[in-house]
Amino acid sequence: MIVMNPAAAGGRSGRSWPERAARLRAAGVDFDVALTDRRGHATEIARGAVREGRRVVVAAGGDGTINEVANGFFEGTEPVGGRTCLGVLPMGTGGDFRRSFGFPTDPEAAAAMLKRGRCRPIDVGRVRCTTAAGLPVSRAFVNIADAGIGAEVVERVERSGRLAGGEATFLMASVATGLRWRNKAMRAIVDGREHALVAQQVVVANCRYYGGGMLIAPGARPDDGRLDVIFIGDLTVLEAARAVRQFRRGTHLERGGAKIWRVLAEEIQLSAPETVRLDVDGELPGQLPAKFDVLPHALDLVVP
Repeated sequence: MIVMNPAAAGGRSGRSWPERAARLRAAGVDFDVALTDRRGHATEIARGAVREGRRVVVAAGGDGTINEVANGFFEGTEPVGGRTCLGVLPMGTGGDFRRSFGFPTDPEAAAAMLKRGRCRPIDVGRVRCTTAAGLPVSRAFVNIADAGIGAEVVERVERSGRLAGGEATFLMASVATGLRWRNKAMRAIVDGREHALVAQQVVVANCRYYGGGMLIAPGARPDDGRLDVIFIGDLTVLEAARAVRQFRRGTHLERGGAKIWRVLAEEIQLSAPETVRLDVDGELPGQLPAKFDVLPHALDLVVP
């Protein structure tokens, strides 16, 4: 089953899908396809396909589509069960999850990967937070969640309509957001140890990339049973501007000094005295306070 988001990449994915589907079939992939038409629809489709016992459920879209499909493998916070594998056809704006695994964008190469069907168990992050209205939210994530400026960048990208390419879109949104951003006081409890800080953002990473290609967690391993927590502290506007290049190269942990540091954790709690929104795999489910933890080897992923 391919779950395809026609709105991904500003609608370009939907326009290119007929040709891509024809090339996949010509390359020997036998599949059904379901098109999404609203937020959350991909999760509903994927959950039904997992319960049917489909061998592979494929997310065709961007990081948000992958997140929704991955959430279909869970009911609340518990795995639905079965032996279904998650597949990925990258077609969206950011493409950060695919960078960690090298998923091909060429239909013929993607077809070869899906037909081979080699599955790798990966960890899944879980976040529990609240909406702006105070309603509880529980969400799985396969790539990266963050609290702080990252969510504001995603919100700006959403408003922009994502007309530019992925990296350019996120870079422009990062610069525009950074000029007006004010760092936030936060309280973090990492595996029982409490930290008070003023931060630009706190990143909770299962994989390595976010923000359209920034190597924010260069040491992250998606199968080690832990989450990489990157604290980006009280940077000035000038320091933040300089750090963008370091984030893209993955050198910020070498040069960050006392203001950027990394820890490994199984559970993280974050809170703040004012509103701080969350970005979860490029989606905006809610705000602090939030609790993050890891589900080791909770998902099988088709990989090259």
